[in-house]
Amino acid sequence: MSPHRDVLSLLAPMLRVRPELQDFCRFGGDWSSPHQSEAKGWAAFHILTKGACSVERKGQPTVRLEAGDVLLLPHGDAHVARGGDGRSPQQIIGTTQKNAIRVKETEGAEFETELICGRLYLESATDDLLLRLLPHTIVLRLSGQQACSRLVETIRDELDADRAGAAAIARDLASALFVMLLRVHLEAEPPADGLLALLGHRETAKAALAMLGDPAREWSLDELAAIAAVSRATLVRAFRRICGMPPLAFLTEVRLSIARNRITHTADALGEIAADVGYQSEAALSRALQRHFAIRPGALRRSAWVTEPPPV
Repeated sequence: MSPHRDVLSLLAPMLRVRPELQDFCRFGGDWSSPHQSEAKGWAAFHILTKGACSVERKGQPTVRLEAGDVLLLPHGDAHVARGGDGRSPQQIIGTTQKNAIRVKETEGAEFETELICGRLYLESATDDLLLRLLPHTIVLRLSGQQACSRLVETIRDELDADRAGAAAIARDLASALFVMLLRVHLEAEPPADGLLALLGHRETAKAALAMLGDPAREWSLDELAAIAAVSRATLVRAFRRICGMPPLAFLTEVRLSIARNRITHTADALGEIAADVGYQSEAALSRALQRHFAIRPGALRRSAWVTEPPPV
């Protein structure tokens, strides 16, 4: 198994997303659909189920999408989706509501393009761990990706038929689709910078995997340097150059992200979580979370369960 697959498996519990399917669009003729930038932690996405369109962002290359493509903008950049040949006046887009989703359709033009627009809340994004892994644009070409294609088809069918339970099904499918996007992206384009880039460099790969695999251990620079087969100074320089932080700061990021995920999404005792991520006590973990996220574990768990019932 490649190091990139290893680390994705280790990070997968932190890749929790809260999907929000906003628009089911059917457009024809020349049209444009602007999208404002999202708040921190929200990623925008478009799933093209029919036709073709382009997506433009200020100062960035235009992205061309064909039927079956999924576009993810992990940083929620403002953008405009466009279709048509540019030779005709812009079509008026009408909006109706179909239960929990908006339906947008061009008026007076045969539908040529169909897309699902929405956003995902990246629940690890407030500590920037996840966002450091991702570029500003990820495009998944579904050709040859049968599992992803089936997910997209099911999402589309649920929205079109408006069946009972569609929102819950779409939420779970979007979560799975997002992780698949990451996996396909990492397999095709190993990152040039960010935390996952640590795994693409000889000086840092083994040390990063060791910390991700056993975050509770009291790692020392000497141990990590020995694992990496480099000097302490070389290891620190490499971590700083590649991910912007020294090795033990990286370890803290991983520990607190794992702890936050478990506090938010499980009913595990805080003392158990603290021990599993390398803190000597619940109080020590609480102080670390307060410093890092400005929130105590109890408040974090209560705020999460306002919208998500406690696990059983």
